[in-house]
Amino acid sequence: MQEQHLHIICLDVPYPVDYGGVFDLFYKIKALHEAGVNIHLHCFEYGRGQQSALNQYCVEVNYYPRVKGIRSFIGSTPYIVASRGHADLIANLQKDNYPILMEGIHCTNFVQAGILPKERCFIRLHNVEYQYYNQLYNTSTSVIKRLYFKRESRLLKAYEAQLSDKVSGIWTVSEKDLQLYQQEFGYQNIDYLPLYLPEYQAEWNNQDGQFCLYHGNLSVPENEHAAIWLLEEIFSQLDIPFVIAGKNPSARLEKLAQQYSNTCLVANPDETEMHELIKKAQVNILPSFNSTGIKLKLINALYMGKHCLVNDAGVEGSGLNSTCAIANSKQEMKTAIEALFHQPFDYSQFEERRLLLESLFNNKRNAEQMINWIFNHEPTIPGAVAAKRLQNIL
Repeated sequence: MQEQHLHIICLDVPYPVDYGGVFDLFYKIKALHEAGVNIHLHCFEYGRGQQSALNQYCVEVNYYPRVKGIRSFIGSTPYIVASRGHADLIANLQKDNYPILMEGIHCTNFVQAGILPKERCFIRLHNVEYQYYNQLYNTSTSVIKRLYFKRESRLLKAYEAQLSDKVSGIWTVSEKDLQLYQQEFGYQNIDYLPLYLPEYQAEWNNQDGQFCLYHGNLSVPENEHAAIWLLEEIFSQLDIPFVIAGKNPSARLEKLAQQYSNTCLVANPDETEMHELIKKAQVNILPSFNSTGIKLKLINALYMGKHCLVNDAGVEGSGLNSTCAIANSKQEMKTAIEALFHQPFDYSQFEERRLLLESLFNNKRNAEQMINWIFNHEPTIPGAVAAKRLQNIL
């Protein structure tokens, strides 16, 4: 059998696996390596450092700085793309004819320029980026950031509209994103591929929890907005213990949490501590103000936790609706919290959830499908994989 070599370009260094954006990146590399693919990894490094742990999965790992500053703001290319254009990366890609997998719109700078043939080029989309940046614009409180997010959203929409003609295949992380790219931009060479995840096992826990939990990277404006909304609009009117946990909470959020006697803020928990919080919570509450992509924190809560309460935006297009309680208005959220906090999480709910998660998330199967797409030139039929997987579930 001929050796299979693949270039993978990551928008960030995909290790350590300590925030949601790198889970799919790292566990994809691991799964493809275990399937026999020789990976030539290219990372943009801007603070996470070079990571020797990646060498065990890759035949080579290359690091590049982002091109920050005014140079990347000039012109019509979005900043997240322009700042990841590097001459050394292009030179390395031109040394051979191996296929190239770009992780996110962020890594497509050379595709836009038409430097390499489309037959070599594939994209994994993590979000509908123009929508994501518009939602950051809506939730940010900084005037400067709002101006940046609005400009980036406008440029990204124009950029994403014409990208599919320049690559061979594109895969989204959710069915909702798949449908949007098909319907709004007319993408044809696109399909849905579920997230790559750690080798989770759904865990049954029959002990009642003593608090409700919201968790996430609290330095992300959307997550801080959700935490503050839950504090001010929901738990300020409930006599139920509430825990907020996550990375780098702002001074504003810390001060606000101190004002409520039923609230505890856990800043920068390590992985073990976070998992324990998720397991011990009676209700994991994860409303979202951003409906693109798929929320890794929700998947973590479904594997490890008991009741999960979300709004429509938190599960739309994920296939996980049946595993969660859903509430959208403030009153619906308060009513649902009061009910779920006093309702045991029974084994039948756990088993239904476990079966659905196992049917959706399978790294080995995902890697085999990706290899067929990239190396065996299996045609990508819009929505084919999503439709087949949904049929199997039903």
